[in-house]
Amino acid sequence: MKKALFFVLLSSIWIATPVEAQKFGYVDTEYILGKMPEYQKALSEIDKFADKWSKDIQDKYVEIEKLQKAYQAEEILLTEDMKRDRQRAISDKEREARDYNNKVFGYQGLLFEKKKELMKAPMELIYRALDKVCAQKKLDFIFDKASDFVMLYTNPRHDYSDYVMEELGLDTKPTATNSNPTNKITTKPK
Repeated sequence: MKKALFFVLLSSIWIATPVEAQKFGYVDTEYILGKMPEYQKALSEIDKFADKWSKDIQDKYVEIEKLQKAYQAEEILLTEDMKRDRQRAISDKEREARDYNNKVFGYQGLLFEKKKELMKAPMELIYRALDKVCAQKKLDFIFDKASDFVMLYTNPRHDYSDYVMEELGLDTKPTATNSNPTNKITTKPK
């Protein structure tokens, strides 16, 4: 639906201004982000938070396991009311652990919010650099090859990733492990 709306909008722009040629280009934000130290630092911070929260959740489940073992060991000696109280306490702890897990790792949970917060700075740097490159190169449209938008073929002469990286002050030379894949035929699964 979004792609269809995008193409209708793009077509209407083409129809509305047939006299003026429009310049298109694309960038590969995955490639650019991979070269940015700010992005690497943000990923490191996200990993630290995820590890801490995972450990907290694991500690909660270890505590639940201890309560269950203690209950099983003493079950024979407990009255029915005491058994119900212990089972209720264990189930409350399990619910608490599940709720905390959902709060942290669930949809739009703490980890999601932290990612959004930490990725904001590197993305703003890219957007500012994109604005400058688009103004300098007089581009009307720029696409992101790393997005869900399928680009079956890309001509390397329309790749502006290196210009954006230059604007950011990043090394544009491909390394052995991280070469710019923008000059290859690319498909993205739906």
